[in-house]
Amino acid sequence: MTECKIGSVVLRSPALLAPMAGVSDRVYRELCMDMGAGYCVSEMVSSKALSFHSKKSEELMEISSRERPCGIQIFGDEPSCMADAARHAMENHPDIIDINMGCPAPKISGNGSGSALMRHPQLCGEIVRAVVAVSDVPVTVKIRKGWDDESVNAVEIAKICEHAGASAITIHGRTRMQFYHPPVDYEIIRQVRHSVSIPVIANGDIDSAQKAKEVMERTDCDMVMIGRASMGNPWLFMQIKSYLEHPGQPLSYPTLEEKLGVMVAHVAKMVEYKGEYIAMKQARKLVIGYFKGMRGAAALRNEAGRLSSMDDLYKLKSRVLRG
Repeated sequence: MTECKIGSVVLRSPALLAPMAGVSDRVYRELCMDMGAGYCVSEMVSSKALSFHSKKSEELMEISSRERPCGIQIFGDEPSCMADAARHAMENHPDIIDINMGCPAPKISGNGSGSALMRHPQLCGEIVRAVVAVSDVPVTVKIRKGWDDESVNAVEIAKICEHAGASAITIHGRTRMQFYHPPVDYEIIRQVRHSVSIPVIANGDIDSAQKAKEVMERTDCDMVMIGRASMGNPWLFMQIKSYLEHPGQPLSYPTLEEKLGVMVAHVAKMVEYKGEYIAMKQARKLVIGYFKGMRGAAALRNEAGRLSSMDDLYKLKSRVLRG
């Protein structure tokens, strides 16, 4: 396996943790990095919110030593505001600044940010150029296939971003209008990879070590970025690294007790950082991920959706272990 780098930043492995709003907080990033992720990125931070000194946005940019290398992702549609956000982000000493040009959520793209930027290629270049000018670290960009099937322009946007100074491109192989369905178009990722000279990271529906290897071979991409598939399965990162290095060796999987132990430790750390009320509300969808594939998973998901305290979680864990 060749060394993975973005600019001068050396990554631990080619399996990277994607930024996910409401999921990839500091606790989740620490967990996934401990489990073998090569690099992680913060939840997306609003450039406009930073301009109003939003406390929540400030907290989203906090990085611990356990997360390194870690990037801070910013979003917005005004070059000067994005440059100010990058300056602000640099105060937290990120290893990389990432620009979100791929988020399909209506509240983001509906305001001209995220994937909506792909409808304005020139603006994409202006934003990257402005952020690169004020950043002391590599700047990367996360894009999609395009806005819709009639405007597939990932190759054009990737070239513009590279020319503006981007050090790497992550591409999700769906348009904004497709959100997370139908299947990912890996051919567009391959086309982007062969159109630029900077590293390209494939994203979308990579849910196993075997799939990661298949996607890397199919697209010629340099790395893969894992999002939803890591929820409840942070072991996926070490499995991908192991499989890429030794494809003939059997993969290691956690026992039920190990899985539930990590689940409880994960949520307990969230409670430590955020307090029980907020943490338990956010933890419900994460706990559901740990039960995926288990016998009686539907009933367990229902219980997970009602969790309100660590005591509830301990009781649920005990019931699952008793069978």
